[in-house]
Amino acid sequence: MDIQYLLWLQELRNATGGMFDEFFNALSKFAVDIMPFLPFVIFWGVDKKWGYRFITTWSIGEVLNGLIKLTVCAYRPWIRSDLIEPAGDSKVAATGYSFPSGHTMVATATYGTVFVWQRDKRRWLAVLCVILTALTAFSRNFLGVHTPQDVVVGLCEAVLIILIVGIVQKKTEGNEKLLDILTLIGFVAVIGALAYIMLKPYPMDYVDGVLLVDPQKMMNDSFKACGAFSAFLIGSYIERHYQHYEIPVGASQLPMLTVAGAAILFAWKEFFAPATIVAAFGGHWGNLIARFIMVIFAVNIWPIVISKECRQ
Repeated sequence: MDIQYLLWLQELRNATGGMFDEFFNALSKFAVDIMPFLPFVIFWGVDKKWGYRFITTWSIGEVLNGLIKLTVCAYRPWIRSDLIEPAGDSKVAATGYSFPSGHTMVATATYGTVFVWQRDKRRWLAVLCVILTALTAFSRNFLGVHTPQDVVVGLCEAVLIILIVGIVQKKTEGNEKLLDILTLIGFVAVIGALAYIMLKPYPMDYVDGVLLVDPQKMMNDSFKACGAFSAFLIGSYIERHYQHYEIPVGASQLPMLTVAGAAILFAWKEFFAPATIVAAFGGHWGNLIARFIMVIFAVNIWPIVISKECRQ
């Protein structure tokens, strides 16, 4: 039934001449290329507490999603059925196994946290986030890159993380000892996750002597996630115990510095990291180190720059 549903959407795409392809593709790209920087923008210039909550939700979601993907090892729809022809360059651009949808998880984690944050303050924004979450999830089916179950589980996964992170944040507020214990647990989890994905067996299916899916390539996203999460664990520990960053509310330089920081992160992620660190250390450890540097910069280094510049 899942393939039949995708074929029906494919017929709809073809019947409309692909006129909606770019819209849904843009929604998907926005969710994973732009929205992951929102947590840092909030952390630097809007609300530090909610910034922590955003970063925690996003980073845990990335790690968990990768672990599920590499456990289930579900092939993409076009591998399961040669009748599926995804839109655009999806066959080349898609990373990771199919289940669950990473785009849906990231979109739900970010838009969903905005919903929780703003539902009583700016209801229009909360409603907009619900719509964007639904459209992003649907886009993964419409473009032919994920099955309905991929999308549903990705959404549910993020909702569960949002709820748990919210509960834990309330329980740990002001309790540095408990936060340190959770930080240690997080490190153990990262080490365990890396050991698991490197040591577990993967399907090695060949067609005409060609490997259908290279599991080594499928691991790259999980190495990125582990790098980001481990950096957040270290960075947040340093910030809580030594930096004590306070948002310079009202400083005229703050908006520009916040935008500049996001631009630096984007440039690093999209251009400089792939050309330097990833090229030097490879897809696994290169991606881990690159994401580690990115998050340390966001949590520790750029707040120092903001604080110094706003005092002048």
